[in-house]
Amino acid sequence: MVENTFFILLNLASAAALLIWSVRLVRTGFERAFGGQLRRWLQLSTTSRFTAAGCGSIAAILLQSSTAVAVLIAGFMSAGTINGIVGLTILLGADLGSAIVAKLLNSSLSLVAPVLLLGGVITFLRSARRRPRQFGRIAIGLALLFMSLDLIRAASRPMIESAQSQSVILYLADETAAAFLVAALFAWLVHSSVAAVLLFVTMAGQGIIPAEAAFAMVLGANLGGSFIALVLTLKSGVMVRRAVLANLILRGGGAAGLLYLLSVVPELSGYLGSKPAQQALNLHLVFNATLLLVCLPFVGPLFRAVSLIVPDISAEAEAAARGTALDPDALDHPKRAFSCALRELVHIGGRVEAMLRNVLPLYSSFDEMAAAAIRAENRDVAQRSLKLRIYLASIRGNDSEDKIGTRAIELAGIAANLESAADMISRKMVMLAETMSQENLKFSNDGWKDVTGFHDTVYRNVQLSISVLMNEDPSLARMLVEQKEIVRDVAQRLEKQHLYRLKEGLSESIETSSIHLDLLRALKAVNTSFAMIAYPVLSDSGELLGSRLAAN
Repeated sequence: MVENTFFILLNLASAAALLIWSVRLVRTGFERAFGGQLRRWLQLSTTSRFTAAGCGSIAAILLQSSTAVAVLIAGFMSAGTINGIVGLTILLGADLGSAIVAKLLNSSLSLVAPVLLLGGVITFLRSARRRPRQFGRIAIGLALLFMSLDLIRAASRPMIESAQSQSVILYLADETAAAFLVAALFAWLVHSSVAAVLLFVTMAGQGIIPAEAAFAMVLGANLGGSFIALVLTLKSGVMVRRAVLANLILRGGGAAGLLYLLSVVPELSGYLGSKPAQQALNLHLVFNATLLLVCLPFVGPLFRAVSLIVPDISAEAEAAARGTALDPDALDHPKRAFSCALRELVHIGGRVEAMLRNVLPLYSSFDEMAAAAIRAENRDVAQRSLKLRIYLASIRGNDSEDKIGTRAIELAGIAANLESAADMISRKMVMLAETMSQENLKFSNDGWKDVTGFHDTVYRNVQLSISVLMNEDPSLARMLVEQKEIVRDVAQRLEKQHLYRLKEGLSESIETSSIHLDLLRALKAVNTSFAMIAYPVLSDSGELLGSRLAAN
C-alpha cells in the first residue's frame, strides 16, 4: 500500500514538473523570438491607461507569465521611459493576461498535442534560422503542456478513492487559509502562477481537492505569483519596487479579501459554473478582470500611497557599499585572484549600466544634480578600472606566466572598454543633453521615439554583456556579437530616417540634427564597448574565426 502510494505521488510530481517546465519552455521561446518587439511595443503603450493595460495583458498571454512582463517593464521604468503609474497599470493588465492564459490552456487537446510535438521537433532541428527554431520551441512547449495535464489526470485517478486522500480533502475544505498559503508558497517556488493554477484546477477536476480548497489555492497562486516579481526586483530602482509592491498589495490583498468573502457568502460560487474545475478557473479570471477594472481609475493615488512604504533613497544610501572585490591576499593564487577581478568587473559593468539608464531622462528634463551624479560615477569607474589593471598586473602563482598574462590582458581589456563606455556616457551624452537644455531644444516626436527605442536596444545588450561576463556562456556571447551587427544596421537606418525628416523640413529635426546624430553614434559606441566582452569567450570556445563568427 505504501509502495503504491509512493509511486502515485512520484508520477504526480513528475507530471507537475513537466507542466512547470513546459510553461517555461513556451515563455522562453516567445522571449527569444519576439522579446525585442515586445519590449518596444510595451514601451510605446503609454498613450492611455487602457492601452497600457491591454498591452500588458497581451504581452502576458504571449509570454505565458505576468512575471516576465514585470521583468521587461522594470528596465523601462529604471531607464525613465515608463513612469511608475504606467508600469503599475501594465502589471495589472499582465495579471489579467496570465489568467486568460490559464483559461485557454486548460483543455485536453489529445489530437493537437502530437501534431505540435512532431512539428515542433522537426522545425527546431531542421531550421538554421533563430526565429523558426523558437517557433519549434514554442510548439514543443505547448505539446508537453497538454501532455502533462493528461499525465496529471491519469496519475491522480488512483488517489481519489484512497482513505488518505479523503482525509486531505476534508482538511483542505475546512482549512482554506492553510490551502491559500500553501498555494502561494508553491507558486513562488515554481516561479509560475500559470503552472500552479493549471495544476490546482486539474486536481480539482479529478476530485483530489474540493471546490472550496481549489478556490483558496487558485487565489493563493495569485499572491505567490505577484511575490515572484517582488523578489526578482528587490535590487531595482525605487519606481520599479513601488510598482511591483503596489501590484503585490492589490493582487495578494484582493485575493485574501475575496477568499474571506467566499467563506461568508459561499453561494457566490454558484455563479461561476457547475463543476469545481470550471468554477476555479472562472474565479481566477473574474478576480483579475475585476481587480483591473476597479483599480484602473485609481492607479495614480494607489502608486503614490506606496511611496510611504518605499521612500526615496538618500544620497548616503546610494553611496554605500563602494567597497572592492579585489583581495590582495589572493594575488599568489591566480584562480582566486581572477575570480576577484571578475567580480569587480561585474560591479563596474553594473555601475556603467546604471549610468546609461539614468542618462536618457536628462534629454526630456535636464537635472544638474543627476548629471553631476553621472559624472561622479564616471570618475569612480575610472579609478576602479585603474586599480583593477594594477591588480591584474600583480597576479603571480604556480601557473605559467603566459597563461596568467593572457587572462590578465583579456580582463584588463574589458576594464578599459567599460571605462570607455562610462566616459562616453558622462562626457558626450550628458554634454549633449545639457546643450539641448541650454538652447531650449526638443526632439521631434518621431526623433524621440527613435532615440528611446535605440537606447532600449543598447541597454538590453549591456545587460546581456554583463550576463556573458558573469557566466562566460558561448551561446550568449554569440548572441551578443550578433546583436552588435544588428545595432550597426539599426543605427544606419535611424540616421536615414532622420535625413528624411530633414528633407521634409521639420524645424525640430533641423534644430536637433547634430545632437540627434551624435547621440545615436554615442549609443552605438557604448554598445561596441560592451560587445567586446564576448570575443574572449568565443575565442576560448573555438567559435571565433579571425574577425568573424564560426558557422553553426
